[in-house]
Amino acid sequence: MILYDARKIKTYEYLGVLCEIANKDNAFKEELWQELILDTELMGEFMYYLDKHSFRDSMSFEGYTLTDLYFYNMRRQEIRQDIGKNYADSNKEAMVLDTFMMMAMFKKQPDKYKKKLEDSLGMDM
Repeated sequence: MILYDARKIKTYEYLGVLCEIANKDNAFKEELWQELILDTELMGEFMYYLDKHSFRDSMSFEGYTLTDLYFYNMRRQEIRQDIGKNYADSNKEAMVLDTFMMMAMFKKQPDKYKKKLEDSLGMDM
């Protein structure tokens, strides 16, 4: 008898659906998938998001949670809209996907992302 974990297959399928909703291309989907596969903690957070449509926030990196990064992305989007630019990534699912990607990149380049977060246009994170 062969046993396999279908959760990852379903997660990959749902990632594809979210990318379609968010107008994210296949390259983005594949890059995020690779990051999720390599980071079991981030994968667990993503699976939780798929089930609950909210962040569990059980993981933290350099003092920042996914919710912190989501609000950073949301604030940046609001600023873009305030200056008259309307981006396709202004929907919630796009910001969620960007948040997971940002956490993955943050963990790879902590100094770069910590500086972005600390210099976040006067926001107190």
